[in-house]
Amino acid sequence: MTTLAPVLTSTLDRDRSWTLATYRQHGGYEALRTALRQEPAQIIDTVKASGLRGRGGAGFPTGLKWSFLPKPDGGPRYLVVNADESEPGTCKDVPLMLGNPQALIEGVVITSYAIGCHHAFIYLRGEVVHVYRRLLAAVAEARAAGFLGKNILGSGFDLEVTVHAGAGAYICGEETALLDSLEGRRGQPRLKPPFPAVAGLYARPTVVNNVESIASVPSIVRGGADWFTSMGTARSAGFGFFSLSGHVTRPGQYEAPLGITLRELLDMAGGIRAGHRLKFWTPGGSSTPILTEEHLDVPLDYESVAGAGSMLATRALQVFDETTSVVRCVTRWLDFYAHESCGKCTPCREGTYWLKQVLHRLEAGKGVEGDVDLLLDVSSNIFGRSFCALGDAAATPVSSAIKHFRSEFEAGMHTPAWELFPYAASAVFAEGER
Repeated sequence: MTTLAPVLTSTLDRDRSWTLATYRQHGGYEALRTALRQEPAQIIDTVKASGLRGRGGAGFPTGLKWSFLPKPDGGPRYLVVNADESEPGTCKDVPLMLGNPQALIEGVVITSYAIGCHHAFIYLRGEVVHVYRRLLAAVAEARAAGFLGKNILGSGFDLEVTVHAGAGAYICGEETALLDSLEGRRGQPRLKPPFPAVAGLYARPTVVNNVESIASVPSIVRGGADWFTSMGTARSAGFGFFSLSGHVTRPGQYEAPLGITLRELLDMAGGIRAGHRLKFWTPGGSSTPILTEEHLDVPLDYESVAGAGSMLATRALQVFDETTSVVRCVTRWLDFYAHESCGKCTPCREGTYWLKQVLHRLEAGKGVEGDVDLLLDVSSNIFGRSFCALGDAAATPVSSAIKHFRSEFEAGMHTPAWELFPYAASAVFAEGER
């Protein structure tokens, strides 16, 4: 059985884990001292050799992404940390920044040194004001201790870090929309190419990485590439957060090697809530195709989950038991995607609107003949045709839900979902409980 691998979460049970003092007591910033004694190219090679893949969704190799930057031309280059965590069901970056922000800041400094950046940005979702304040305090602590600012640790390397709070748009989780928002524009995805590595923030070479990706860098520098590859699988190396929510006995964050299965995670979490059984689940948030009980033993790595017809993405494991209406669940997701569509492209703007209308009709038991096929038709016309991945994110839950539970959607042509699946039955808490 795969066990947990607490690395980024190893100090969260310590007193005031978010402070610089606690972080340094447990080896914090020793990796930075090591990195500053190396050549930048050596750090990039180490991260490449570790096999670290982007922890924000796509899983692109992190070191390879850094190496795409063109040769220095005397102008600035930037690191932007994507902390705009907005995916329904995803809750890994916010707890990390709240409980261990210095790991992220140390990762920012090491990464900036490796790519030749002297001004880095952390773009945070604006609603999480408590995290914003904690990050600002952590940056101030790091600067006062000499880990940020001019001549860091006497190395001659300078770095400033700006923490920027967004305005609460899901679309800004897309890296180019994030860059537009950071520049003061309306957050909408850009046409690519050029890619951010060539013309990103302020039209300069830019690396955009997820919070967890950057926060993992210090442990790789400290432990080495071989240590990192000793966990996970051959092509999905290392550890990561698995966020269990929904109908489980002990929902929460589980930091474990990639390749662990949902069955193993459920064992650690006390299983499905008493008296119930698993019906369906998402391996990476609501934008990933849903899986069912037959996929309990699929290794949670990029290749195996893709082979099962879904995506590992953010490893947000939303777990639903047999009391849950698939139609109702997917309808709520589409409400979100339709609301968050930036409106730039027709397939997403119009397609999410019509998916939402048909789903609400089926949920109310007022569907008409052909509605299920219409959902599939609209989904197929969105998938692969939208300007960015938001369209795909809206289409895949619909098509995968119909694939596994078509009869439930067809029942929406005569019976409301709330009669087939009463709200009270699927509620996690009884009325009056908190």
